[in-house]
Amino acid sequence: MGIHLRLMEAINKIRDDSLRSKMLDLLGDLSIKVGDKRFTGLPLNEAPASRLHHHSYPGGLIDHILSMLNIAFALCDSVENIYGGKVNRDLVICGIILHDIFKPLTYEQREDGRYVFSPLGERIDHLTLIVSELLKRDFPIDLIHVVVTSHGSGSPISPKTIEALICHLADEVDSKLNGEILNAAKYLVKEVTKEEWEKMDAKTAMKILALKAEGGWEGFREGIKLIKKNIEAETSSTP
Repeated sequence: MGIHLRLMEAINKIRDDSLRSKMLDLLGDLSIKVGDKRFTGLPLNEAPASRLHHHSYPGGLIDHILSMLNIAFALCDSVENIYGGKVNRDLVICGIILHDIFKPLTYEQREDGRYVFSPLGERIDHLTLIVSELLKRDFPIDLIHVVVTSHGSGSPISPKTIEALICHLADEVDSKLNGEILNAAKYLVKEVTKEEWEKMDAKTAMKILALKAEGGWEGFREGIKLIKKNIEAETSSTP
């Protein structure tokens, strides 16, 4: 499977030829060798960005990366056009793409759809894996700093550059945004159907929120039946 089309669009914005080449090489084979064993994981296009919280659905990681890029570009514009600063956008683009890129190696999916930690993920976290790989591949230290600080208080160290700060803030905002959207939609579904829709994606969640906003509770009760029917039809047609 090739690199996701919209990820390629972002990679093509990287001005530094050497850095762009390194990114393409890494993304072309998202596996890692530990000792004498090579580990692979979930396909990138099908992987979640977390097991239980934000973007916890198939394709969630791609959604997270693309949304983070949108947020980060807006932050770059603010820093440059309002505050008079300078941002190395190559570092921002690469840092956002890379910060969770080894999460698929740390997850596996059970038959019931639940995500659990893989044998590798039970022993080594995704951040340690990607930082070790970036060091091995001789990526720039300023980019490695962006990646290693991307989770803010959950990272080993805090952001010390504007690029690292932008990446961290974009991650924090998008994680919160997606998580709140999913939680709100799941709450509405449970209120009306008494069912738990755990594996809901963001697009379905947005349809559910719009349904309630536009039709009130009565419109929601009718509309949610159609959404459920469509989901069941899609699920039954998936091999």
